[in-house]
Amino acid sequence: MGMIAVIDTETTWKDEVMSIGIVTADSDTFLPLEKRYYVLTPFKDHGGMYSAVLYAGDITPDLEGSRKSVMSDLTDFLRSREISDVFAYNAVFDFQHLPELREFIWYDIMKLAAYRQYNKKIPASADTFSTGRLKRGYGVESIYRLLSGNYSYNEVHNAVFDALDELEIMRMLGLEAVCYSAARIG
Repeated sequence: MGMIAVIDTETTWKDEVMSIGIVTADSDTFLPLEKRYYVLTPFKDHGGMYSAVLYAGDITPDLEGSRKSVMSDLTDFLRSREISDVFAYNAVFDFQHLPELREFIWYDIMKLAAYRQYNKKIPASADTFSTGRLKRGYGVESIYRLLSGNYSYNEVHNAVFDALDELEIMRMLGLEAVCYSAARIG
């Protein structure tokens, strides 16, 4: 795969994208290479569950602007790095909210992280379906805690920080990028 990207979005109360975080990584190591953070106007002012952390840790957006300008910059960013593979946790959500990125191949990290056959840290005592998927407790925070052993971890809900955490989940799963072909969406 070469380079990949992990994307996360945060939305307003009216389900409009107010921020996008993206992290690029090498597909062999899953170590972060670059990150970009976008805040969309006027949506950032519409309020949402995670509006208070739009600027968490004094983060400065790489671009704060209209959806059109943000999506143009983000698409140019991915193309300039010859990235065709985009990953997200619960990727269907981000895929549906970012139709401008349909030219890319999307994969859902959750589709591997929540399954016993891919996530070796899921205990034998865990409540799973016959398919091996956890019945509950397979959100980012729960899976990150399970994989890292850090049970005090809390998801920030800032798009760029969350994209970094989702990439870290991929690294901790220890699966080769080719395994994610089972998690392709779109």
